[in-house]
Amino acid sequence: MSDTQRKSKYTPRGLVAVIALCLVFAIFSGVLFKIQVIDAAEYAAAGSSVKVKTVKVEGARGEILDRNGNPLVTNRQGNSIIFDYSYFPSAKEQDKRNQIISALIDLFEQKGLVWIDSLPIIISSDGKSYAFEADREKDIDELRTDILELQNYATAQNCMDALIAKYKLESFDPIKARKVASVCYGMRRLIFSTSSPYTFADDVPIEVVAMIKENNDFFLGVDVNIVSYREYTDGTLMPHILGRVGLISAEEYKEKKEAGEPYALNAIIGKEGIESAMESYLKGTIGVKTISTDADGKVTTEFSVDPQQGDTVVLTIDKNLQNVAKDALSTGLERLREDSLVDPAGAVIIQDVNNGEILASYSYPSYDVSTFSQNYKELSQATNSPLWNRALMSTYSPGSTFKPCTAISALEEGIITSDTYFKCTRAHTYLNHRFQCLQQHERLTMNVVSAINESCNIFFYNVAERTDIQTINEYASILGLGEKTGVELPEATGRLDSPEYRASIKQDWMPGFTLQNAIGNGGSMFSPVQLVNYCATIANGGTRYRPHFIKTVKTSDYSGTVLEPGGTVVLETGISKSTLATVRRGMELVGTIGYCKNAFKDLPVTAAAKTGTSQVDRKINGVTVTTNNGFLITYAPADNPQIAVCIAAEGAGSGSSLAPIAAKIYDYYFNEMGTLDEPQLEGTLLR
Repeated sequence: MSDTQRKSKYTPRGLVAVIALCLVFAIFSGVLFKIQVIDAAEYAAAGSSVKVKTVKVEGARGEILDRNGNPLVTNRQGNSIIFDYSYFPSAKEQDKRNQIISALIDLFEQKGLVWIDSLPIIISSDGKSYAFEADREKDIDELRTDILELQNYATAQNCMDALIAKYKLESFDPIKARKVASVCYGMRRLIFSTSSPYTFADDVPIEVVAMIKENNDFFLGVDVNIVSYREYTDGTLMPHILGRVGLISAEEYKEKKEAGEPYALNAIIGKEGIESAMESYLKGTIGVKTISTDADGKVTTEFSVDPQQGDTVVLTIDKNLQNVAKDALSTGLERLREDSLVDPAGAVIIQDVNNGEILASYSYPSYDVSTFSQNYKELSQATNSPLWNRALMSTYSPGSTFKPCTAISALEEGIITSDTYFKCTRAHTYLNHRFQCLQQHERLTMNVVSAINESCNIFFYNVAERTDIQTINEYASILGLGEKTGVELPEATGRLDSPEYRASIKQDWMPGFTLQNAIGNGGSMFSPVQLVNYCATIANGGTRYRPHFIKTVKTSDYSGTVLEPGGTVVLETGISKSTLATVRRGMELVGTIGYCKNAFKDLPVTAAAKTGTSQVDRKINGVTVTTNNGFLITYAPADNPQIAVCIAAEGAGSGSSLAPIAAKIYDYYFNEMGTLDEPQLEGTLLR
């Protein structure tokens, strides 16, 4: 071999190949050494495992208690039926999926059980045509555009055709196709995956769970999950206050995600009431569960992150007082039914005058929050609106309960004094308009104290002539009327009548409107929670507190305090002691010698009050008729006020007819409260 030939064996290309080969061999040797020596134990353990998955686990929601530690909302364990992505047929095996889903639906319907049906499409009674469900526009838009990628004008039939094609449901009849499509839609919407199992049904009886388990060869991937469900000690006691929970909506999920709050796509979230308002405290902390299955089928479960129960929310509500208020209002309004043209409806709210704590709040008619889901359709369509929280959300023309405010404005501005007298002539002419007083007075000439007691319209017409609506509204605002109180739950704003308001509804302001508003029959509208807070401010000497339902928030084991809002002063009104004393004397007369005398005479304390009646036009059987709403604001004891009460009654003949309701509340509060059995004192239970 020549020298030239020998040199050709060691060309640069050959050297590169040799070096590359050596490098690959070195890397392979290193990896082999790591596997066989360094990570030998880990790989040995993994070798016996055929499947490992991690699942997020929601922590139980926190409990809700009354001020004395009595449970109002707790948790109980129950069974939910879920689809486990690791074992459920894949999307490529849609026919198998459909068979399992169809069989599950049949099983549940045979047992009279509900399953989660969230598709916003309904089928006609003849089972042949489809329509979108009412009041679900957001869900319909999501179905059209996000799930099916159709045009935003697609009909319900278009959507069903697309669902049937997408999920291979051609072999099913239209009714069954819609049901199976609903489950497939739910799985798609909630991004069914290993980390996000799909919940087919909640709170399933153990016998149905057993039937599914016994047929696990057919129900592949259908599993049971033990979860916490909300338990109400009495679902009828205060549903509008406690609220409810439900499956998180797409909109809520998006909002929470944008706010940086972690929620699963199938999370349970507070929808209304305290459950919603205190969601950030009540929601549990998500845990992480690792499930390992070895080659022999042995399943091992352990938590890498433990789920944590949410905080305990303690309300200002007294459970026993709430029950008394509920029964008093319900029976009282039903008693008035015979004299009313409308179905009984109204609200009662009780407030501690010295710190703003709401001790009881009830709206009638009401419902049972524990059966809300089953009865939702009936409740939502009821003409008497049982789902509506009248104590916070309804606004009314307040009638004569507004007269103390008019008196305060006139006294503070020096328009009248406690010694100013006007004669009631039963009629008052102002700018060619005749205003009347319908009361039968013991004496015709009266000052502000007797005018409050006897509710004389003529006295307050004279006052209104000497002032203006801006002045009256200024003091109404100081007393918190016509604006939100700041309570934790949704509430109505209400309004103060004014030239600006009238202009907004394209009406001219008429001078007589001031006179009408002075007696509470103009365009001003207030909620019961505003009226009770107004009454409490007069009672306590002029301090306006923020009404509130939350007393404290404790850790789940009660060992720590997370939140303690206390009584928040919104405004020191600055109303003089002499003005308030004058108005309070008039209100005390209402409770002792006036319209509430008979109802209050046997109480253990002296109660002060102001009644009110306002007219409202209603349509009854298609005919517009004029009816009365009745109101009562009251506080007790008159000489050392502790609580204020507001009662509103739609269709009631007069405010004085509501006094027996308040009397039952006072009789319990000052006679029996604290003598009934309670679990433990708050200081002991919730230290």
